[in-house]
Amino acid sequence: MDLGSIDFSFTAILATALVVIDFAIRVLSIIYVPRNRRPQTAMAWLLAIFFIPYVGILLFLIFGSRKLPKGRRDKQSEINQFIVESTEGMDQVKQDQPWPSWLEPVVELNRTLGAMPLVGGNSATLHSHYEESLDAMTAEVDTASRFVHVEFYILSLDDTTRPFFDALERAVERGVRVRVLLDHIASLRAPGYLATIRHLKKIGVDWRVMLPVQPLKWKFQRPDLRNHRKLLIIDGNVAFTGSQNMVDSSYNKRSNLKRGLEWKDLMVRFEGPIVSGINALFITDWYSETDELLVREGSLALTAESPASLDAQVVPSGPGFEGENNLRLFNSLLYAAQKRVIITSPYFVPDDSMLYAITTAAQSGLDVQLFVSEVGDQALVYHAQRSYYETLLKAGVKIWLFPKPTVLHAKHFTIDDQVAVIGSSNMDMRSFSLNLEISVMVRGAEFIADMRQLEAEYRSVSRELTLEEWMKRPRRSKVLDNLARLTAAVQ
Repeated sequence: MDLGSIDFSFTAILATALVVIDFAIRVLSIIYVPRNRRPQTAMAWLLAIFFIPYVGILLFLIFGSRKLPKGRRDKQSEINQFIVESTEGMDQVKQDQPWPSWLEPVVELNRTLGAMPLVGGNSATLHSHYEESLDAMTAEVDTASRFVHVEFYILSLDDTTRPFFDALERAVERGVRVRVLLDHIASLRAPGYLATIRHLKKIGVDWRVMLPVQPLKWKFQRPDLRNHRKLLIIDGNVAFTGSQNMVDSSYNKRSNLKRGLEWKDLMVRFEGPIVSGINALFITDWYSETDELLVREGSLALTAESPASLDAQVVPSGPGFEGENNLRLFNSLLYAAQKRVIITSPYFVPDDSMLYAITTAAQSGLDVQLFVSEVGDQALVYHAQRSYYETLLKAGVKIWLFPKPTVLHAKHFTIDDQVAVIGSSNMDMRSFSLNLEISVMVRGAEFIADMRQLEAEYRSVSRELTLEEWMKRPRRSKVLDNLARLTAAVQ
């Protein structure tokens, strides 16, 4: 037997083995990938595996599971039970104004999924201007006498945020216990990460990175599972939450500076019993990263009701929970609406259930409006978002484009004149499944009036996108939008 025939036989065996492996990957993928996944997500993964089988299966093994490690999920369950026990009997609110018939089941849904009760006696102030919001948070830190809890998806020391860091340093010098959480990957990607970490060490705060991807320290999970929450709690009396990160409004990125992009956000300052609910989320995340349960400094037992009139409920969500808490809340409210739905979301990539809920509301004659940015900072998400415009416009949804170069990054929506939801959660599949988020559902006439004024401000500078205009967009844009939509479920 000559060497040529041996080489030919080996090549044939190798080729046959590769064909068999390729076939096996495809068959096993069809069996395994759709298990406990929404059809959109399963289809996106199957397309990747079928078109690029070896790369696709590798990516699926790394990114395919949306669950946090079991230890973290166990901690979430443990603290959920603790919250339920600590807040037993607190979900009592004054019904001096009649509730709509649909509200009580939504409140119970939120309590079942996220453990937090609806509490009355709260007040809230909107902060919709970027630096004014930072100034308000900085001023509040300077009033702290017991503790300051800071948690941001991106926390970065720069010229804009330096006064906030200086306030943290002054708090430490006064003997205030300052704890800081920042998302590992998101903050790592921000310019000046190492300088920020050095400064946190220098000023003496107690800090941790959230969901660290540090395999050498045996800390690893799916790397794109992120903690997207933005929280600030002062002494358990005042809390801020919303969409704004602790970074300059340009995010200090060259591409943003070159395009002149600036972010517009919404933070809400709360007082009243809801502050303890927001602090409970910080306690949960601190416990997940440190194994330290902060019961004494920031008790989970909600404080007594004040004369203020707002009812509010914290709704935590993320891969630590079995259900997609924020998606279930959003859809419940969308189907409950009787007159009006107004949505603001910088990244609007709904799953089928939400798309049906929104278009059903519009087709039922409700006033449905969507505020999005005219410009996008993330190309793939931006084009995926645009792929939904035709369906929305044909259903009767009014789409308002906030003018460039501002990125409207606020995340909120209002239902009739009854309820508003604000927080960190986008209306996209990433926020539903992969990010740890906070949403706060608020009921109260004065809060809805403030939200209506904010929506009117958006509308005054935005332009309405018409179906006629949209159908005339270039063919290349249609192709890009539709291709991006195929990846939407795994972005």
